[in-house]
Amino acid sequence: MSSEHDDHEASLKLPSRMEMSRRQFLTYTLGGATAYMAAGAILPMVRFAVDPILQHKGEGTSVKVAEISKITNEPQEFTFELKQQDGWYLSNASLVAWIRKDEQGKIYALSPICKHLGCTVGWNSDKQYPDEYHCPCHGAHYDKEGKNLAVAPKPLDEYVVKEEQGWVYLGDIVPNTRVN
Repeated sequence: MSSEHDDHEASLKLPSRMEMSRRQFLTYTLGGATAYMAAGAILPMVRFAVDPILQHKGEGTSVKVAEISKITNEPQEFTFELKQQDGWYLSNASLVAWIRKDEQGKIYALSPICKHLGCTVGWNSDKQYPDEYHCPCHGAHYDKEGKNLAVAPKPLDEYVVKEEQGWVYLGDIVPNTRVN
């Protein structure tokens, strides 16, 4: 009889609740509040740091540099300005290009930056190497097409050239496609 009574009492017993201690409550509350405040401070900094990466980059723009009628078979130095944005900093960069017509009359432009260590090359600037681009820093020299003849490991880069309405427009700098 007593065993039936014990079984009956056990079935009437309410399920126990998980009690939270005061210490656990304070830990969860303070941890949540700290995480919320830290996220409020860190998320704007992360957004600011990655903002240039998230910006849509359009196709490179071309810059009007010289009249087609002024381009000869001899390389000529032309300077031009290009608006550039480096992260959040917008500036005007002054660039140089060596522009000439080849034997077929096609206009191309070479970058004056030496592929050895980045000095600026000049056309016919050394009497030892006539009709060549010469780098005064370490003696690298290139032919008219920008092919590396000595010291430099690669040919001079070239600009993307566009001819429009009697003008030469220069775009991005790409590896030289004229020489192998």
